[in-house]
Amino acid sequence: MSNHNLLENHRHFLDISSITSDDAVYIIEKAKELKKASKDINISKGFTHPDAPLKNKALAMIFEKSSTRTRVSFEMAMHQLGGKSVVLQNHDMQLGRGESVSDTAQVLSGFVDAIMLRANSHDDLLEMAEYSKVPIINALTDYSHPCQIMADILTFEEHKGSIKGKKIAWCGDGNNVAVSWIHAAVKFDCELALACPDEYAPLQSVVDWANENGGKITLTTDPEVAVKDADCVITDTFVSMGDEDAKERLKTLAPYIVDSDLMVKADSDAIFMHCLPAHRGEEVTADVIDGPQSVIWDEAENRLHIQKAILMWCFGK
Repeated sequence: MSNHNLLENHRHFLDISSITSDDAVYIIEKAKELKKASKDINISKGFTHPDAPLKNKALAMIFEKSSTRTRVSFEMAMHQLGGKSVVLQNHDMQLGRGESVSDTAQVLSGFVDAIMLRANSHDDLLEMAEYSKVPIINALTDYSHPCQIMADILTFEEHKGSIKGKKIAWCGDGNNVAVSWIHAAVKFDCELALACPDEYAPLQSVVDWANENGGKITLTTDPEVAVKDADCVITDTFVSMGDEDAKERLKTLAPYIVDSDLMVKADSDAIFMHCLPAHRGEEVTADVIDGPQSVIWDEAENRLHIQKAILMWCFGK
């Protein structure tokens, strides 16, 4: 396995659409390698990799939105790779009091070796990347959530083999997670069928980008059409952080709940994934998310291993 573009000092991880297919595959394979190494060591979750590949590296983690999996997985990823992390929440930094994104990017570039940003606005992420002198990692914006989907790809391949040519079905809100799945479908050459109501369809510009780049993307309003013969069925919460129309969303998206009757329409060996947090009885029934086809706990753990791989890729490791 070889890393690509090693002559560069660092790279931003802003979206799956902005990296090459070779680099996307490299990150997945690196994550598998790092996960195996962590299992082989098998001491405790607080171990440090014997080679400490990110020794003396420091990561600033900015959270404009709350987080469980992203915060803990990135913090532990830096620790396991021998580096350090600093958590910055919106209310305890000047960015939350009006300091510009560009100024913040240049200041932090003098303190740390990389910046992870969970931002309300994707434009802020892009501005941070423009002015930063160190790698910027997208840890969720209103537009996309690439780290999560890279963990999903890793999870799929652990359970089902190569994702190339496989069919993935998305049911529910065409949100930021769905956008990153559309990006991933193009880069990993898999089929993606999205069932979303017209009111919450994915961004047309993203669908157009996928079609222009050879993507196998299908849009429908019928969940049964989307999941037919699918190798994996995915959904996400119907009310995301910042959504203020919860009542209307739950009513409109109710027909897209993933229940056992819908799972039967997928391939008999299909797996179920959900990026969490989940709301049983809203977007998925308990018998599905807690049932034998669900791989959500592997999916959650894989956030740790994929974060390590993304960090190493950003540093050209």
